[in-house]
Amino acid sequence: MPYLCSVIDKSKLIDIRSLTLDQLKEKLIQMGEQGFRAKQIYEWLWVKSCTDFDEMSNLKISLRDTLKANFCIHAVQVKNSQISNDRTIKSSFTLYDGNIIEGVLIPAPERMTACVSSQVGCSLTCKFCATGYMDRKRNLNADEIYDQVVLIAKQAESHYQQPLTNIVYMGMGEPLLNYSGMMKSIERITAPDGLNMAAKRITVSTAGIAKMIKKLGDDQVRFNLALSLHAANDKKRNEIMPINEQNSLQALSEALKYFYAKTKSPITFEYIVFNNFNDDLEDARELARFCKHVPCKVNIIEYNPIALADFLNADADKIEIFANYLKSQGVVTNVRRSRGKDIDAACGQLAIKEKETAE
Repeated sequence: MPYLCSVIDKSKLIDIRSLTLDQLKEKLIQMGEQGFRAKQIYEWLWVKSCTDFDEMSNLKISLRDTLKANFCIHAVQVKNSQISNDRTIKSSFTLYDGNIIEGVLIPAPERMTACVSSQVGCSLTCKFCATGYMDRKRNLNADEIYDQVVLIAKQAESHYQQPLTNIVYMGMGEPLLNYSGMMKSIERITAPDGLNMAAKRITVSTAGIAKMIKKLGDDQVRFNLALSLHAANDKKRNEIMPINEQNSLQALSEALKYFYAKTKSPITFEYIVFNNFNDDLEDARELARFCKHVPCKVNIIEYNPIALADFLNADADKIEIFANYLKSQGVVTNVRRSRGKDIDAACGQLAIKEKETAE
């Protein structure tokens, strides 16, 4: 059984995965242990994804006992999982403090994608998103994001006998409002002494926080950036995404230009087409003009209705006309079909139902 901080007096234990390798080495030396053991422990934690000190078999028993007496592991646990008719798997995960989040495995012929959460709830109140109707309780720690990836990767192997190939930070929460946790999780996922996944197989999606997009540029990140746009008109975007009131389209375009200048990484614009709201040719023209600011592509996404909102998906014919106009303007455009709708696992549908909350 994993050694959770809640099992023993939390005040006496250090979350071992919150430490850098150098910090862990220093702690071990202070405890009278050999410093080189830190590298062995780090490998167990981040390469082998071990959450039980007793399973660290190349460590002597006395050292394992020392670790149990001084450290804990905030291991994430699968609470339950549902499998969609299209093979998508949605899981709810229990955190060490009883909070619950959701993550999704999205299988496709050429890839296996993990969609992970970065916060418990969300503070951005986007009108079309189920998570936006939840309170934001806290940011996830880097190891909690890492654990989602590991657990979803195991599902890909056990259910479909395929390795995980991609990760999208498109689950619950706004990743750029958990900047340090998001960045450290990606460092551990991509590090040679971590999961060693290529950064270009990771996409971080944001609702649009201009100053943090610029910070991504300053940090010269190697992963992909996606912007949940959904309207290229400030009035409409304000209506469905209150974050736009402090992060106007002009501010976002400047931030994206800055990001591209620093990273040379094209942007993906995510655009949900809502019936009779942002689905006509003028909306497509506005989007095409916005796309001129920076090298990009557009993913047009089906809307997945939620009980708390009155939006409907646009008609298929209008989506086709919309997409064809963008293509005629030289914009690389893909129409994405929703996955996992029947189990509320599709884009915008992640939310913890009342019956799922921890007692």
